[in-house]
Amino acid sequence: MLLRNVKLWNGTGEGYSDDYDAIRITSAGTLTLTSSDDHQRGELERDLSGSFVIPGLIDAHIHLCLDPDESDPFAHGKLPESEQLAAMQIRAAKMVDAGITTARDLGGGQWLELKIRDAIAAGEIPGPRLICAGQPITSTGGHCHFWGGEAEDLDAALKVIERQTEAGVDLIKVMATGGNITPGSSPADAQFDQNTMTEIVRAAREGGYCVAAHCHGVDGIAHAARAGVTTIEHCSWVGPKGWGKHYEPEIAEEIAARGIWISPTVNAGWARHLNNPSYVTAVQARYRAMRDKGCQFIASTDAGIPRVYHQDLPKALAVFRQIADFSPVQTLRSATSDCAKALAIDHVTGRLETGLSADLLIFDQSPLADLSILENPEFVFAQGRLIKGE
Repeated sequence: MLLRNVKLWNGTGEGYSDDYDAIRITSAGTLTLTSSDDHQRGELERDLSGSFVIPGLIDAHIHLCLDPDESDPFAHGKLPESEQLAAMQIRAAKMVDAGITTARDLGGGQWLELKIRDAIAAGEIPGPRLICAGQPITSTGGHCHFWGGEAEDLDAALKVIERQTEAGVDLIKVMATGGNITPGSSPADAQFDQNTMTEIVRAAREGGYCVAAHCHGVDGIAHAARAGVTTIEHCSWVGPKGWGKHYEPEIAEEIAARGIWISPTVNAGWARHLNNPSYVTAVQARYRAMRDKGCQFIASTDAGIPRVYHQDLPKALAVFRQIADFSPVQTLRSATSDCAKALAIDHVTGRLETGLSADLLIFDQSPLADLSILENPEFVFAQGRLIKGE
């Protein structure tokens, strides 16, 4: 199929391309950038004059097994497996229909998301490309211990990694601190000491895995940074004085120096903060300070936790732009090309570039001018398949 007379944003530039005005979607599900007069015999063509094309969106932090309408963290895994899989399939379909063509699933207890991943990859069901972590490594009774990744010491943590390898995961997740949804768990507290965290990351890296670290408290952020994780999730700078009150420039410098990406899980619900000028001023100052140190950010929502819906990344990006004091293009990069780099899939997706996967969104207005346009794509293609539009 040849999509003609479009304006293309390739995922990295400041604006639309002057070199190409058409995309060819190949039978292999990849794309070729070309011109509108490049016709091939027997090829289906669609004239999309006035339309705007960008890469498909990437959410770097979701939990497909979680129901956002269920507040009890222990309830999700109690349903029969068939019911859980059916619900997860629906969530996956909603995500890709909204323009989320790739997502990183950072935890579940029964590896059901891997079954959904494989069914999507086989073309059996609609959904985004999934990158799955399986059971996160956590301390005894620690954050999300009910998912089965408890480890009382390093040997036990290494066994959790072995178990994920056997299940066929794509990366390793470690809970560097406690979290909100687990009773008795404190977000401020580190769950592993520096040596244990370092050895967990070393073992995961030796197994060929990237490592995502859940980090709210400043001590856990420091441990994860020094261990050399791939991404720091949340990065909330929590300490005795509360959330966001313990930013440490030296740790930010280490995050940047090691090339670690920050995945801050800003969801659409954060819009409630935008009416609080003192909050916005403080958080924007913190983001600017981290950027000044060289820190890089990717888009993520923590979809699945209470009232954070899996399909809402397009809505969340406009909020993320304001929270982080980004430009629209910076925000879009965080959900496309930058996110693909952080997830080590930039050789597959994240940009409009010849030979990459045909993951693309088409709009009748420019999302670079107004991020709210992202909520209404006319067409969605995922791995070359037309998901939305006729």
